[in-house]
Amino acid sequence: MSSRRSTPTWLILAIASGACAAFNGVFAKLTTTELTASWASTIAQIFNLSPSNKIVEFGIRGLFFVLNLVFNGVMWGLFTRALTLATSTVRVSVINTSANFMITAVLGAMIFSESLPGLWWLGAAFLVAGSVIIGSRDEGNKAGVDATPGFEPLLDEDNRNGFEDSDEETQDNLELNSVKDFDTEETSGDEDAVLK
Repeated sequence: MSSRRSTPTWLILAIASGACAAFNGVFAKLTTTELTASWASTIAQIFNLSPSNKIVEFGIRGLFFVLNLVFNGVMWGLFTRALTLATSTVRVSVINTSANFMITAVLGAMIFSESLPGLWWLGAAFLVAGSVIIGSRDEGNKAGVDATPGFEPLLDEDNRNGFEDSDEETQDNLELNSVKDFDTEETSGDEDAVLK
């Protein structure tokens, strides 16, 4: 019997989140670009309307704006879910960023006929590599802190299930209550003076 490794859910969600971020950017650009005006002119002519019909143009720009908001919301939902499922938030961020860069490049070339210079690709590679290096270092530090002597855990083993009130907290509460009582006496004294 062969065991198949399935793709982790967080990985799929992180890539989908990056894709939604890329589409979010595309729709944001389509809301304001002249390309939308030419598309609106073509659509208006298909429906036998004037090519300069502003209602069609504003309708299409409005649709792109709404899609921008929808993809932004979906992106955050997928990203948050990926963060909760993954063991490392850094991995989710790196995958999300990488997917966003790559899909943005492809969509930019397909929709806006943009050609990205080699310097853009180099910059994108540095950003991704930097994220991976920082993520690896942070994960290494986290593992090192757990194994390093001299660091005490935040909670003792005995107190992991609950907290006990200390004498200091009781003293703080007594001091706060005495201040409240003092303020109340002062306020009522001021009211008596006003009434006389």
